Amino acid sequence: MKFNFFGTKSYLGVDIGTTSIKLVELKKSKSAPELLNYGLLETYSHLERLNDAIQTSALKIDSRKTEELLKILLKNSGVKSRDAVASIPAFATFTSLLDMPIMPEKDMRQAMQFQAKQYVPLPISEVTIDWLAVGEHKDDKGILTRQILLISVPNEYIEIYKIIFRNTGLNLVALEIEGLSDARALTMDIDKLVLIINIGSRSTSFMIAKNGLMKAGGQTDFSGSSLTQTIASGLNIPVRKAEDLKKQRGLRGAGGEYELSTLMLPILDVIISEGQRLKDNYEQSSGEKIARIILSGGGANLIGIAAYIQNQTAIPTAAKNPFSQISYSSDIEPLIAELGPAFSVAVGLGLRQLI
Repeated sequence: MKFNFFGTKSYLGVDIGTTSIKLVELKKSKSAPELLNYGLLETYSHLERLNDAIQTSALKIDSRKTEELLKILLKNSGVKSRDAVASIPAFATFTSLLDMPIMPEKDMRQAMQFQAKQYVPLPISEVTIDWLAVGEHKDDKGILTRQILLISVPNEYIEIYKIIFRNTGLNLVALEIEGLSDARALTMDIDKLVLIINIGSRSTSFMIAKNGLMKAGGQTDFSGSSLTQTIASGLNIPVRKAEDLKKQRGLRGAGGEYELSTLMLPILDVIISEGQRLKDNYEQSSGEKIARIILSGGGANLIGIAAYIQNQTAIPTAAKNPFSQISYSSDIEPLIAELGPAFSVAVGLGLRQLI
C-alpha cells in the first residue's frame, strides 16, 4: 500500500509484531541516515495465554491494545517526528513471484489485476493490490522477462492500521510488508542471493533477497514461542521460567542443559525445512543459488542457533546488524549489538523514505 508524501526529513519506522512494538526514528543526513531515537515495548502475557497477542496469524489485531502500547512507546521514547511507515506482517499478506513480459506501465496495471484474480485467495474487491519489479531474466526461449512480486493485503487490515495511527496522533505515510523492510535493512550491500529467516515470537517469516530487494517470501507459525512452550512442557516448568532458560542457555551446554537443546531441535528443524523449501523452489525457478543465510528477529539471539542452522544447511549463517547503514552514538553500541536483529524490520521501514 503506497501513499503520496511530502515534507519532513525524519521518519518513524514502526514494526507492530505479534507480541511487541518496535520503532526507530531516522533522520536524513549528508553521509548516512542518522538514528535519533528507538524504542521497544514487549508484552509477555501471551506466554501464559496463547491467544493474548497484539495480532495473530488468524488476521486478528487488537487495535485497542495496540493503540495503548504505541502511545506509551511514543511517550517514553521521546520521538519528535509524526510521519510513520508501518509494517504489515507476512501472515497478513499474499505474495507471488511472477514472470511477466516487459510492457508499458499502463498495460502492467491491467495485467496485474488479471493475475491477482488467479493468485489471491480473496475477492479482488476485498484486497489492495501492489507489485514490485525485482529483477529480469531470460526464459527457456531466450526471451527477456521481468520478475514481478505481486502483493495483496486485505482492505480490512489496512483500515484498522489507518485508525490505529490516526488515534495515536501519527501520520501514516506508507504501509509495507515486513519482508520488503527486512530485505532493505539487511541486504542493500549484498549482491548475492540471501535467505533471511526472521524468527519472531509467534511466527517465522522467510525472505529471499538481494541488493535490498525481496524476491520471494514465506511464513510458518513455528516460532520463538513454540520453542518456549516445548521447553515448558518437556521440563514441566512454568512458561516464564522456560523463556528465561531459553535465553540463558540456548542450544549450547552439557548434562542437564543438553536436554534443553534437544527439546528445541525438532521445532528448529521444522523452521529450517520451511526455509529450505522456499530456497529450493526459488533456486529451481531462477537458476540462482542462495549464498548465505541471515537471521533476524528476536530469535536470532538464541545462543547457538546460527551454528546449528549452518550445520544443517551447509550454508554460511549469521545474524546481521541492521544499523550498519546508519550513524548512531557510540554510547548505545552494546544495546545495538544485543537488540539489533529484532529491529531489522523497523530500521528497514525508516530507511524506506530516506534512500
